[in-house]
Amino acid sequence: MRKLFSGETMIIEELNLVKQGKVRDIYSIGDNLLFVATDRISAFDVVLGSEIPDKGRVLNLISAFWFDKTSHIVKNHMIEWNFNNFPEELKKYGYLKNRSMIVKKAKPLPVECIVRGYLVGSGYKEYKNQGTVCGIKLPEGLNLASKLDEPIFTPSTKAESGHDENISFEKMKEIIGEEKANKVRDISLALYKFAYEYAYERGIIIADTKFEFGEIGGEIILIDEALTPDSSRFWPVEGYREGENPPSFDKQYGRDYLESIKWNKKPPAPELPKEVIENTRKKYFEAFHKLTGKKMEEYL
Repeated sequence: MRKLFSGETMIIEELNLVKQGKVRDIYSIGDNLLFVATDRISAFDVVLGSEIPDKGRVLNLISAFWFDKTSHIVKNHMIEWNFNNFPEELKKYGYLKNRSMIVKKAKPLPVECIVRGYLVGSGYKEYKNQGTVCGIKLPEGLNLASKLDEPIFTPSTKAESGHDENISFEKMKEIIGEEKANKVRDISLALYKFAYEYAYERGIIIADTKFEFGEIGGEIILIDEALTPDSSRFWPVEGYREGENPPSFDKQYGRDYLESIKWNKKPPAPELPKEVIENTRKKYFEAFHKLTGKKMEEYL
């Protein structure tokens, strides 16, 4: 294995690496794929030089939790996440434990499916200027972090590098066809509503989230990750106030630091101070505990 960065992230050279994303490494293993969630962290579409220890384990275990919890809404690509049940040839790589899952090979749809339940981020900026979010007209008088009457579906392109671009639902229909577009929109909204209610009862507001879908034999399934602190905005129910930017359980803490030092958001990214790294790690751990009822320390 070849070590990357200054943290735990490694490349397993004996396996067939087919894709390296910002935070995930994907290997081909026979008829299936091995998804490995690393400790890399990205901000503003740039991979940072610092890692967040055990972040990959949190993301992997939260995804596994949600894949299991939402399988009644839509099938997903997860085959196995428990390292003890992995094939023998993978068990020699202890690095994989709790940060990887074996998944089905699917043909990804070339769009990202974003559901927004609150007015924040780029959506709030657009609303202030135009009264819309991704072209969807919203009522007047909303504030930062206002809860929307109903969650809205705002798809985007899926860029291999650089920024994804928000697109209209009509444009999405042109890209993947009307039937598929309607289906993934309806599934995305159903997933969000189910997860929102579940998380809210446990002290977390899922303000928005991103889903990705793929096809196997013409059937649409949920792929990639699901409802993690990297693909979603997680806010504490206790700290929520309309009109204020709530504290978060996700990587927004690190983003806020980078904004404070006026980084130009271009590579190379600055190193994160130890305090920011440790506090970010704690936020990921807390999100895991609140959602699953389990302590992350049990898995380390």
